[in-house]
Amino acid sequence: MTQRLLGKTAFISGGARGLGASHARRFVQEGARVVIGDLLDSEGEALAAELGAENARYVHLDVTEESSWVAARAAAEAAFGPVSILVNNAGIQKLGPIIDTSLEDFDAVIQVNVHGTFLGTKVIGPSLIQAGGGSIINVSSIAGLIGLPNTAGYVAAKWAVRGFTKAAALELAPHGIRVNSIHPGRIVTELTAGLNSPIRPNQLIKEPGRPADISNLVAFLASEESRFSTGVEFIVDGGRYVGESDPVS
Repeated sequence: MTQRLLGKTAFISGGARGLGASHARRFVQEGARVVIGDLLDSEGEALAAELGAENARYVHLDVTEESSWVAARAAAEAAFGPVSILVNNAGIQKLGPIIDTSLEDFDAVIQVNVHGTFLGTKVIGPSLIQAGGGSIINVSSIAGLIGLPNTAGYVAAKWAVRGFTKAAALELAPHGIRVNSIHPGRIVTELTAGLNSPIRPNQLIKEPGRPADISNLVAFLASEESRFSTGVEFIVDGGRYVGESDPVS
């Protein structure tokens, strides 16, 4: 493992489990110090303990509350100094047809996925400016590139994250901050284990996606190896949505 993030401080929202936890472990392997923000206190504290006090801290974070972000930034800077990598990873989805979805459920998905990404960028962004630049990685989804049924709130939110990424890239470029979005397909984690098969008939790579597949990309985008990429979408879906794979008759 390289040390391409040596000396950098990273903040990951929704970092206590799943993909966020995978990113935290990978960042530490790459030499970064990591601040894990989440509502899952016991899981977040256990992950920080696993990674070691010299490498990681856990902070309680409600991504929908600006005051919670402000407190989290203060804790991160007190522990490790200015943040130079932000991963807006926290997200939720609620399944169901549009006509059966309540406004409250729709708004809850927007609050976490969209408002959380906005507030993370707004509050932690000045820390990246103080650090002299860095990288913001916004976790969208393949649902931010196409439509999917029975998850309209999630699709709307992830398209919004994609567009917000471009606006943020334009605004923050003068400060040496790159902003990109990533668009995973179905990845096998403890959160998706109960869902139906992650391998669809039109997926070109005939094996499930794993957290490491996403963390590999996130580590690249956090590092200087991606210095010439900003404001763009990175797709990691096993070739699921390349196009129509059936022969035309």
